This record gives sequence, structure tokens and C-alpha cells, in this order.
Amino acid sequence: MKLFLDTADVAVIKDLLPTGMVDGVTTNPSLIAKSGRNIAEVIAEICALVEGPISAEAVATDFETMVKEGDKLASIAPNVVVKLPLTWDGLRATRAFADKGIKTNVTLCFSAAQAMLAAKAGATFISPFVGRLDDVGADGVGLLEDIRTLYDIHDFSTEILAASVRNADHVTAAALAGANASTIPADVFKALVKHPLTDKGLDAFLADWGKTGQSIL
Repeated sequence: MKLFLDTADVAVIKDLLPTGMVDGVTTNPSLIAKSGRNIAEVIAEICALVEGPISAEAVATDFETMVKEGDKLASIAPNVVVKLPLTWDGLRATRAFADKGIKTNVTLCFSAAQAMLAAKAGATFISPFVGRLDDVGADGVGLLEDIRTLYDIHDFSTEILAASVRNADHVTAAALAGANASTIPADVFKALVKHPLTDKGLDAFLADWGKTGQSIL
């Protein structure tokens, strides 16, 4: 499963790139606003750092303006993925971009029916919001499983990108549900490596090694 960073903070991306496990980046209007920077400049800088797909979101709600915004965003770099809302206008724009070979990420997905429409529109990625569904008592991971089943039955090529991921358990569950990727905040990314027994075991090994008085170097 691919791991994407959900951030528009270039410093955060630079910090985690040396892990070799950052496969892409997703941004949204809220993250761009938090960065305090111009969207074109931020996206261009991120695309220069990360070879994988970089999602940049159109903010228009009507088809014509979505297409204009998406075209402008896609012109920034070849690895830009135009992010679009799961509305009729967004799906129409998704089809328009698919027809001309521009990759898309259809966001704000909360049902398998919506995911089916996005796939039929030619979306490159579908972004089901796992955490937000859990927040209202629904089953976010269950939605990932339903979409995986639906896509496999009908041979849709759209990739499932688990979004609104809140913790390491969500990432594991998304992988087991068959998601192609998860987009995760930096703190969750860093938490993936952590386990108290790992820390405890390493402390014990180092303590025992210290008693030998040896040095490997």
C-alpha cells in the first residue's frame, strides 16, 4: 500500500522524505490556508520534491470553473493530480479530465454508491473519509471494504485512497481492507513505527550490550 502525506507544509515533507516511504502528497484548501502560502507556489515546490502523485484541489463548485482551475493546477507539474468534490459537477469535470489524460482524485466520498459513480467517471483515485464516518458512528473501514469489493467485481481501475485517517490502526485497517493507498498526517506517519514493546526491547538490548564494554566500530 502506498503512503501519502496529507500536508501542505514543505518542511514536514522534507523531514519525512529521507524515510524513502513517502509515495505522494495530498493537499486541500484547509491545508493550503494553514500554510499561508500561494497554492501554485506550494504545489510547484512539493512536486519538485516528491516524484509521486501530488493532489491539488479545485475550489470552484461549477463545472466550467472547475475545469479551468484544474487545467491551471495540472499545468504546474506533470505529477499533479486534480482533486475534485464528489458532486455532479465534480464528476462531470472528472470525466472531462479523464478524457484528456489528466489524473484526478475525487474527494469527500462517504458511500459505495458515490465511489461507483467516481469510478464510472474515470477517477484515478477515490478518497473515502474514514475518520469522519467514524465520528458520526458509521463504519469508515467498512466503507473501504465495500468499495474494494465493488471495484473488484466490476473491474474498476480507480485506486482507493483512504483519507481522513486519524491513527496507525486506521492505516493498518485500510491496508487489510485492500486500499491502494492511505493519506496520513505527519504525526500518524511517524506513529506507524512506534510500539512500546519495541522501545522496551531496544532498551534491554542496549543495556546488555553496554555491560560487554565492546564497540562494533
